[in-house]
Amino acid sequence: MAQHFDPLETRAPAAREADLLQRLPELLRAALAAPGWHHHLGAIDPDRIDSRAALARLPLLRKPDLIALQKAAPPFGGFLPGLPESLAAVGRVFTSPGPIFESEGRHDDAWRSARALYAAGLRAGDLVLNTFSYHLTPGGFIFDAGARRIGCAVIPAGPGNTEQLLDLIEHLRPSAYAGTPDFLNILCETAARSGRDISCLRRAVVSGAAFPPSLQAQIKARGIDAYQLYATADLGLIAYETAARQGMVLAEDVLLEVVTPSGEPVPDGEVGEVVVTSFDPHRPWIRLALGDLSAVLPGPSPCGRTNTRIKGWLGRADQTVKVKGMFVRPEQLAEIGRRHPDLGRLRLVVARQGEADVMTLRAECATRSDGLAAALAETLRAATRLGGRVELLAPGSLPDDGKLIDDQRSLVAG
Repeated sequence: MAQHFDPLETRAPAAREADLLQRLPELLRAALAAPGWHHHLGAIDPDRIDSRAALARLPLLRKPDLIALQKAAPPFGGFLPGLPESLAAVGRVFTSPGPIFESEGRHDDAWRSARALYAAGLRAGDLVLNTFSYHLTPGGFIFDAGARRIGCAVIPAGPGNTEQLLDLIEHLRPSAYAGTPDFLNILCETAARSGRDISCLRRAVVSGAAFPPSLQAQIKARGIDAYQLYATADLGLIAYETAARQGMVLAEDVLLEVVTPSGEPVPDGEVGEVVVTSFDPHRPWIRLALGDLSAVLPGPSPCGRTNTRIKGWLGRADQTVKVKGMFVRPEQLAEIGRRHPDLGRLRLVVARQGEADVMTLRAECATRSDGLAAALAETLRAATRLGGRVELLAPGSLPDDGKLIDDQRSLVAG
């Protein structure tokens, strides 16, 4: 059985770098055909952008800026070639909190996740329980397409309905799980308490939430070999964990930079913001700044893959956080304040309870009317698509430091 997905994974690093840089001018020409990219990049000569140094002189496109850009030029801010005249290259359209709208290409495995699932041990003939959402957001489709490209069958389960999923697992006996690590732990704990047999699950591909060592140990103790995947709704696969368990290996078709707040690349090993250029001419991304922090690891992976490795997720460069696989942004907290103008300062606290993410909205209010906490909880869910507790505080209780989101989860290098 082949250890690697294809020969690209083991080619010489210099050959990979030369290939990406040779393809860079062509990618820029495809991007410049879209009015959003033409306005953002300005009057550049694509043929002169043939090195990392030249690429680093181009402006960053920060992901949160897409909210205003897409609102001004719907549906995608002018960053998709061929629009608005035609949707011929678009297979599906999604929305993520912000809102930010994303497109899926019509080609097979458009998010390119098959490589990561293969590294996690999934093979043709496996049955995969996919608990990522298929509703409006692309998570379910990202993993579904990759698994089916390998030759796996997929159960499009989506999240929740724990008891129903346990019935399904016992009957269909899937060998692999895809979803957040938190929900995998919920399935395991519920099965253990109720005496359900889910021992068929031997492998897992997890993403969208923190996977600290304590939870990794719990999942491993239950006989499940779990691997992390780093992807976004815009770019698809960025990096993935391998059997070496030493950092995350980059996807073959992305060029990654780790940069300072001003966009200057930092030396390998230093922590900075992740910036990605993705070589998909149907959905080109040039220096998309994701707000995630990471660092490049030295040397190749012991697994035999020769691409660059990163340490994994090391936090955020801004106040945006990811909770249960969903981004929560300061703009959403500001919207809660606009809907409840009688409130004072707001702060969303994100923490871990057991092995799950929990949110608590702390709100200052001079008068605590009946039903205010319940109304705030409802607004919080509407704004973020996530549930959370509400704490009402006296005016002046929260610090005046401009922070809207307080992520109290410990940061763990992957």
